[in-house]
Amino acid sequence: MKRRMYAALCTVGTLVASLALPAGQALAADPPPRVDLRVLVVSDGGPATDAIAAELDTAGTPYTEVDLTAPGRPVIDAGFLADTVDGRDRAKFQAVVLPNDNPFAAGSAEMAALASYERTYAIPQVDAYTYARPEAGLKTPDNGGYSGSADGLRAEVTPAGLAGPFGYLDGDVPFEDLSPTVGESYAFLSTPADGADFTPYVDASIPGQSARGSLVGEYRHDGRRELVVTFVYNRYQQQFRLLARGIVEWMTGGTHLGASHNYFAVHVDDVFAADDRWNSELNCTPGDVDCADSSVEPDPIRMEPDDVAYATAWQDTHGLTLDLAYNAVGSVDHRAENGGTDALADRLLADRDEFRWINHTYTHAFLGCVQDTTVVPWTCATAPGGGTAWVTRAEISDEIATNRVWGEAAGLPLHHGELVTGEHSGMKVDPQQPEDNPNLAGALADNGITWIGSDNSRDPLQRQVGPALTVSRYPMNVFYNAGRAAEQVDEYNWIYTSRAQGGSGICEDNPATSTCLPQPLDPATGYADHIVPLETRIALGHVLANDPRPHFIHQSNLAEDRIAYPVLSGVTDGYAALFADDTPLVNPRMEDIGAEMQRRLRWRQALDAGDVTAYRVGSTVTVHAPAGVAVPATMPAGTSEASAAFGDAYAGQVSGWKTAGAQPLTLALPASADAPVTGTDRPAGPTSTVPALPVPAGVSEPAAFAPTS
Repeated sequence: MKRRMYAALCTVGTLVASLALPAGQALAADPPPRVDLRVLVVSDGGPATDAIAAELDTAGTPYTEVDLTAPGRPVIDAGFLADTVDGRDRAKFQAVVLPNDNPFAAGSAEMAALASYERTYAIPQVDAYTYARPEAGLKTPDNGGYSGSADGLRAEVTPAGLAGPFGYLDGDVPFEDLSPTVGESYAFLSTPADGADFTPYVDASIPGQSARGSLVGEYRHDGRRELVVTFVYNRYQQQFRLLARGIVEWMTGGTHLGASHNYFAVHVDDVFAADDRWNSELNCTPGDVDCADSSVEPDPIRMEPDDVAYATAWQDTHGLTLDLAYNAVGSVDHRAENGGTDALADRLLADRDEFRWINHTYTHAFLGCVQDTTVVPWTCATAPGGGTAWVTRAEISDEIATNRVWGEAAGLPLHHGELVTGEHSGMKVDPQQPEDNPNLAGALADNGITWIGSDNSRDPLQRQVGPALTVSRYPMNVFYNAGRAAEQVDEYNWIYTSRAQGGSGICEDNPATSTCLPQPLDPATGYADHIVPLETRIALGHVLANDPRPHFIHQSNLAEDRIAYPVLSGVTDGYAALFADDTPLVNPRMEDIGAEMQRRLRWRQALDAGDVTAYRVGSTVTVHAPAGVAVPATMPAGTSEASAAFGDAYAGQVSGWKTAGAQPLTLALPASADAPVTGTDRPAGPTSTVPALPVPAGVSEPAAFAPTS
């Protein structure tokens, strides 16, 4: 959702920091101007400016949006861009994002005002998607360049890009090609115009030539700096997600409010227990409440000790720790049925410190309403006096406490505030149970629960449940009732094909479902060829979107064919091939994810309420925010606070959260950091309106998820 943020009010709390700005510049103005830490996004309703705004939004970087298509929009003139505060000149924006290098009519007073503003205050400009032409420092495509589809393009970061704003990447920037029938990107590839001061940061081979053409580059002219982007994208496409961080770092000089990391956490549910297997003849799972044929016995899938050894070895190789959500009754019952032995539990407990552990309740009982399973689908039972019959507070509390006590006795390294209920039960389940079990909150309080897992597909926003906050988890489409690849494909075909093809018809009833199949997958190859690349792409998309929410699978997926690992490895290995060592995957545990989501929500509320003001004067940045609100900030490496290092290193910068209070926080840049300089007041060169730019259907309406063609 786009947010329009205007000049904020000063409130309690101050953060003071030095500003990183473009190298080779020195302060000229005396006294120096005030420059507000806010980005101006001028949008024409296209996907490129929308993508940059979304990146700022997710990171928590303040911006003001002006929609050129909106009636009554503000006029961009000298007064809109700058004024005087307390006798000091003020630039209201630290950077400008335009749809292209000139979205206005020829001779526009607004473009002239922007150009003068950028020169006067050394404000960088991003051309979100523009035509290759001399006004942008490039030759036109008909002069030895290329214009056309960029689907499947293999771009690379240049040495200048690696030494500059895109140094967090290893070098490759692959463009997606999700569908052979939908155009998903379009690009202009061109070399710098004769005499232009232009530095390509990302380029690709020009088809049919030995030369390479720029896709992202810096153009310096008339006392101004522009980041010229000559391909179109939307916020979801991998090529944009790879470059988004660098675009923001370039236009902010590496110092801005907000922070961005790449997160990947994986929860494994039902550990110690068994998961019932999909039945391809019944097209349901015997043992499940919605599988009505009681004559067919459940067929359980349960890990073996060798699966634990495989999991620990995989973790060591891929640098990721799995979070095991356990149900103790699985081991208790197994020992009771097998003469007191449970080789799986013995191995898991021997390797307990190799994993993180989460209470998943003792028996995995459904903790919402009392289910009436005499009908399919089930419904909530009615209490004797009328109304919904609910699982009681005592029953819920017993499920939580009994599992915790068992885990403590087994020496599991638990964090007692974390809980995932079976099937996320107790919380609302549409359509049968549209509200939380009213007894849930009390049971959470009885057990000191502060973080409770929720299903992101039905409960995506963090919310309060009694004393706890929810932590939304992404369900991976690797099914709980499949231990073998062929089972996964059979169930996948059933769900996502038409009734005429023997499927459920869900896609006929819900055409927006993104994983629909035109025809059934081959049972022998469908998992590796279709499901694995698709699920890898979806999960990696979350990782690259600064999204801390965890993904969840089930213990059955680590057993038998171990079908989860190709997807998990696809994410970790794919990520490692794209990013430099200083930009690792962040692998937080559940409570840390919850705290990150909580900080972001409070920061977003402060921004939306207009309670944040940030600006720089010379080498100092000041941020006013409500007392107690944590302020996210990204600074150059080497920044210090009271002689102590500020933040944590990530992607060539340092970033951290600082809680606003009565006393200011002062952060100092390293001596090597350069100060800004105002631009020269030379007249701008000739400009003209940018020609109409092509936007393929797969950009304006993102192409559906499908494996690479």
